Amino acid sequence: MDPEQGAERRARVRTAFEDSIATKRATLEACGGAIAAAAERAIESFRSGHKLLAFGNGGSASDAQHLCAELAGRYVRERPALPAIALTANTSELTAIGNDYGYERVFARLVEAHGRAGDVAVAISTSGNSPNVLEAVTAARQRGLATIGLTGRGGGKLATCVDVPIVVPSDRTPRIQETHIAIIHVLCELVDEALFPELEGS
Repeated sequence: MDPEQGAERRARVRTAFEDSIATKRATLEACGGAIAAAAERAIESFRSGHKLLAFGNGGSASDAQHLCAELAGRYVRERPALPAIALTANTSELTAIGNDYGYERVFARLVEAHGRAGDVAVAISTSGNSPNVLEAVTAARQRGLATIGLTGRGGGKLATCVDVPIVVPSDRTPRIQETHIAIIHVLCELVDEALFPELEGS
């Protein structure tokens, strides 16, 4: 690699990391209370024997599955599994519902199938304006689920229709998604600590 080109790439790496760190710091200041409130909703739901549903598109679908994997599997502590379902994971369901009812209904239909009063719905959309995510939130609220929104870009419509909006203060999708993962990990940590205080993390 040309030395000048290598130096330029290293500088770009530094810029990306510094931008990501700055976004997380800004999110801490703007959303620390909302993140704690979201954790409390999840804790109350699990403590009462209810479950968590998560959904989103693209990278946000991956984030939904990541969240549910940490809860149903484990985050850090060796503890009982927690009931968490990623509505993005079953391709047969998604394609059947998309084909029969339209893509905007894929998550709403699954909320109708799996959601019950007392459950928690975690809606993830970097723009806050994904139609299928918004329809699922509407279905969740109608069924008595608590709703949490992870978004960015000012919050979009999602921030106005969930119980607990967490709006990353950025307009850049990569920075929003990186911060959503950090938020997801903090939520899992808070849930573990509240529900299983007697168990040590490794």
